[in-house]
Amino acid sequence: MNGQGLAKRLAAETGGEVLFDAASRGRYSTDASIYQVDPVGVFVPRTERDVELAIAIAREMGVPILPRGAGTSQCGQTVGEALVIDNSKYLNQVLDFDPAAMTVTVQPGIVLDHLNAWLKPHGVWFPVDVSTAAQCTLGGMAGNNSCGSRSLAYGNMVHNVVAIDAILSDGTEARFQDERMMQDAPPRVRELLAGLRAIAAREHEEIARMVPKVMRRVGGYNIDIWHPQSERPYTGDGSVNLAHLLVGSEGTLATTRRIVLKVQPLPKHKTLGVVNFPTFHQSMEMTQHIVKLAPVAVELVDRTMIELARDNPAFRPVIEKALIGAPDAILLVEFAGESMDEQRAGLARLVSLMAELGLPGSVVEMVDAGAQKALWEVRKAGLNIMMSMRGDGKPVSFIEDCAVPLEHLAEYTSALTEVFARYGTRGTWYAHASVGTLHVRPILDLRRGGAEKMRAIAEEAGALVRKYKGAFSGEHGDGLVRSEWVAWQFGPRLMRAFEEIKALFDPAGLMNPGKIVRTTRMDDKSLFRYKPGYQPAALTTALDWSAWNVQVDPVTEESTAPGAGGDPAGGFAKAVDMCNNNGHCRKFDAGTMCPSYRVTKDEQHLTRGRANTLRLALSGQLGEDGFTSEAMRETLDLCVSCKGCKRDCPTGVDMARMKTEFLYHYQKKHGLSRKDKLIANLPRWAPWAARLPWLANLRDTVPGAAGLSEKLFGFSARRSLPTWRSDTFMARLQAPALAPEQADVVLFADTFNNYFESENAMAALQVLQAAGYKVHVARPASRDAEPARPLCCGRTYLASGLVDEARAEARRVVEALRPFVARAVPVVGLEPSCLLTLRDEFLVMGLGADAEALAAQALLFEEFLAREHAAGKLKLDLKALPEARALLHGHCHQKAFDAVRPVQTVLGLIPGLKVELIESSCCGMAGSFGYEAKHYAVSMQMAELSLLPAVRAAGADTVLVADGTSCRHQIADGAQREAVHVARVLARSLKA
Repeated sequence: MNGQGLAKRLAAETGGEVLFDAASRGRYSTDASIYQVDPVGVFVPRTERDVELAIAIAREMGVPILPRGAGTSQCGQTVGEALVIDNSKYLNQVLDFDPAAMTVTVQPGIVLDHLNAWLKPHGVWFPVDVSTAAQCTLGGMAGNNSCGSRSLAYGNMVHNVVAIDAILSDGTEARFQDERMMQDAPPRVRELLAGLRAIAAREHEEIARMVPKVMRRVGGYNIDIWHPQSERPYTGDGSVNLAHLLVGSEGTLATTRRIVLKVQPLPKHKTLGVVNFPTFHQSMEMTQHIVKLAPVAVELVDRTMIELARDNPAFRPVIEKALIGAPDAILLVEFAGESMDEQRAGLARLVSLMAELGLPGSVVEMVDAGAQKALWEVRKAGLNIMMSMRGDGKPVSFIEDCAVPLEHLAEYTSALTEVFARYGTRGTWYAHASVGTLHVRPILDLRRGGAEKMRAIAEEAGALVRKYKGAFSGEHGDGLVRSEWVAWQFGPRLMRAFEEIKALFDPAGLMNPGKIVRTTRMDDKSLFRYKPGYQPAALTTALDWSAWNVQVDPVTEESTAPGAGGDPAGGFAKAVDMCNNNGHCRKFDAGTMCPSYRVTKDEQHLTRGRANTLRLALSGQLGEDGFTSEAMRETLDLCVSCKGCKRDCPTGVDMARMKTEFLYHYQKKHGLSRKDKLIANLPRWAPWAARLPWLANLRDTVPGAAGLSEKLFGFSARRSLPTWRSDTFMARLQAPALAPEQADVVLFADTFNNYFESENAMAALQVLQAAGYKVHVARPASRDAEPARPLCCGRTYLASGLVDEARAEARRVVEALRPFVARAVPVVGLEPSCLLTLRDEFLVMGLGADAEALAAQALLFEEFLAREHAAGKLKLDLKALPEARALLHGHCHQKAFDAVRPVQTVLGLIPGLKVELIESSCCGMAGSFGYEAKHYAVSMQMAELSLLPAVRAAGADTVLVADGTSCRHQIADGAQREAVHVARVLARSLKA
C-alpha cells in the first residue's frame, strides 16, 4: 500500500495529525491483546470533517480503515494493516443532553468516566460500567458491545444505545436508529435496510436455533434484533433499532461519528457485601442463590488476584479489609437504590443467606462509600493485576469471557480447571459471576509452545460451552482471537448471513478487514506480538534488572530461574514487557500518572506508548540502533520520572528507572549537552558556588543574563533559578558528630536543602531535638576521598544517565552510614526524590547487602515522626498556628512510595489545623525539567491541571505545604505563593 502517498494527501487535505513514522505505527500496532500488526499509518482527526475526508481519501486509494479509541481491546479488534483513525484525542465531547428523553449525545472518543463526571451534576449516569471506565471510549464500547459489572441490572451496551450517526465506506452518512424513524434515510441506506430485512426473514428459524439464549453473548452481528423471541430486548416494543446492528460490529460495517445513549438515574445509596469462600467451587455454586436477592452486581475475585493485589502497595490495604482469614475466592455483592434502609436490608439478607448455606460469618459488610469505591477499583484493575506476574508466562485472553447459564457455572469452572491441568497450566479467574461470565485466563508462554496449547484449550473450552448451551464470547467480542470461532458458534448458514451483511454495508471490504468475517486463525503466529524468533538485543545494562529475569511455574507458582542475584541485565527487556497495553495509564483525572500524557494526549507520551517503543527498539523493530535513536529519545523526552507508573500501574512498570537505563546508553553514544553536564555535576561544583553566591546568582540579578542563559544552556528565561547562599546548613551546623552508639537518628541533608533552603534542614534538626532525639547529621566517612564535600544521593547524575557517577556517590553514602545502619539507627531525609533514592535506585546499583540494610532504615522526616507517633514514642509539644488550614501537595515520589499519608498524620498533630490534600499529579517542575526552555510550556500546563488552581484558591488563612524542592519552586513561579516543607510548619508550632 502507498503509505507515503496517503500521508501526503492527509497532511495536505485535512487538519488532523498524520503519524506515519515507524515508531508511531509501532505504538499503534498493538492493543491489550496478544497481537501486533503494523498499520499503514495513523491519523488523529481534529474535527468530524477530518474523519469524512480521511475516509474519502483512503477509499480513493484503496486503503482499509480502522477506527480506534483507547486501544484497550483484549481480542485484537483495534490492530490491523489499515489507516488507524484515533478519535480519542479531539473527538471526545458531549454534544447534547436531553433530560426529558433521558439521552445524551456524544462523540466516539469520549472516555466513559469523563462522560459520567459530566452527567453527575444532572443526577444521571451511563451505567455500562466496564472495568476500563477510566480510559475506554464510548465509540470503542459501542463497537465492542461492552457490558460491565452491573449488566445484571442495566444490560449491555446494545441495551443502552438509542442511535448511531455513522459513515459508510462509500461516504454515505446516516443516523441508524429505530427503523420507523429512518424513512427519510438516503437511498443507499434504504436499499441497505431492505437487504437486511430480507436476510432476517430468510434466516428467521436459524436465528432462533443457533443464537445463544444467554444475556451475555457478543459474537458475529446482532442479527437476532429481528427475532421476536430474542431474550435480549432492545426497544421493548417489538420494533427494530438498526443502531443495534452496528453495536458489536467492531468497526467492520461503518465508522461512528456520534452516539445517542440512554442514561439512568444515579442510585442514591449503595451497600457492598464481600462474601469470603474457603473454596473456589463454593463461590461458583452459591452464585445462583445470591442473584435471587436482586443485587445489581456479583463479581468474583479469586485467590491469585487476591495475592497479587496484596503485592501491590496501592491495593494491599484495600484488599485486606475485605478478607476474613485466607479465602480461596471472594464475591463482591452490591445492592443499590433510592433507600439506604433497603440496601442495608439487602446486605442483611445476604448475611442470612450465607449462614443458611453453611457459611456463617463469611460476609464483610461495607456501607461506607469510600471503602466500596476503593475495593471496586481493585476489582476493576483485575486484568492488569493478573498481568503483574513476572516471567514469560502470562494469563492469555482467548477464552476469557465464555458465558454459561448460572446453574452450570460451578460444573463449567471445575471442568475447565481440569482442562488447564492436562496442559500443565492453571487459570486466573475473576469477573461477572452474576451473569455466568468469568474472565478466565490460562497462564501460557506464547514464546515457547503456548500457541499450540492455546488452540487445544480453546477447542476443549468450546466443547464445554456447547455442552452447557452458552456463548463462546460473552463480553469482549471477536477481533483476531475469536473471529474464526464465529462460524463454530453460529453455524454455516448464519456465517453466510454475516458475510452478506458485511457486503451490504462495506462492498469494498475496507472497514477493519479480518474481523468477524473472512478471518485468520487465532494462533497465526505471524500476527503475534512475540513472533517466532523474537529476541531482544543483548544489552549490558547499567542497573540490575535480574528481579525480572524469572520463570514461574504456572501450577506450583514457584520460580524456576534466578531472580535477584542472577543476570543483572537479563531482565530489562522483560521489565519492559510487563506492560500489557491495557491502557490503565490513559487516566486523565485520577491517581498520579501520566502527567505529560494528560497535557499532550499523545500515545507517544503515555507510559504504554513509551514501553511499546522501548520494546520495539530493544527487539530491533526500529532499526539496528533503535534503542539509542532520536526517536527513542523523543519518546522519553517528556517523561518526568515522577514514578507515578511505579505506583499506579498494576503491573508495576517503572518508566523512571527505564528512562535512567536508556539515558545511560544514549549519553554514552551521543554525549551530554552543556546544560545536562551543569545539572548532573551540581553536587561537585555546589561548594564553590556557595563560597561566591553573589557570582552564582548573577543570572537572575543582571538584566539580560536570563536570556543569555537560555541561549547558552537552555534554561528558560521565564524561570527564576534557585538562589545560592553562603549560610548553608552544614556551615550553620553547630551540633557535633555523634558516634553510632550515641545517636537516636541520622539526619541526611541533601544537596538542595543544604545549599538552597538550609532553613528546612535546620527546622528538621530543631523538631527532632525538641522531641528528645539525639541527632547525628550525616557526614562523609573519615576515609572518604572528598571529606570536605557533603554526601549526595546521586539523583542529579541519574537524571542525566550518568549511572557510574551516581554509583560512586551512593557508595560514599553507604560507607558513611554503615556504622549507624548496623546499629539500626534510622536515617531520615527531607527531599523525597533524594531520600527515596536510598530505598530505590541504591538497590539496583550493585552495592550489595549494605545498600539493602540502608534502604530498610531510610525514612522521610515525616515517615519517621509518623512511625514514632504510632508507636507512642513521639513527644512533641505543639501549639496552634495562626493559619487554620494546611493545603498539602504531595511530591510524586512520596505518592509512589505511599509517603503522603505520613505528612497528613504529622500535620494533624498541630492543634486546630485542618489538613487538606490537593488531588494532583506531577507539579510539572520535576527536578530540572521545568527549568528547561523547551519544556517550560508543558511544565506549566501540568501545573495548571489541578495544582496551581488549588493554590490560587487558597485563602490567607492557609499554609501551603510541599516537601519537594521543585514543587515549592513551581508554586512560587506559577502562583506567586510560598509553600514550605512540613519540617518548617512543625518548627513554627513548637511551644518551646
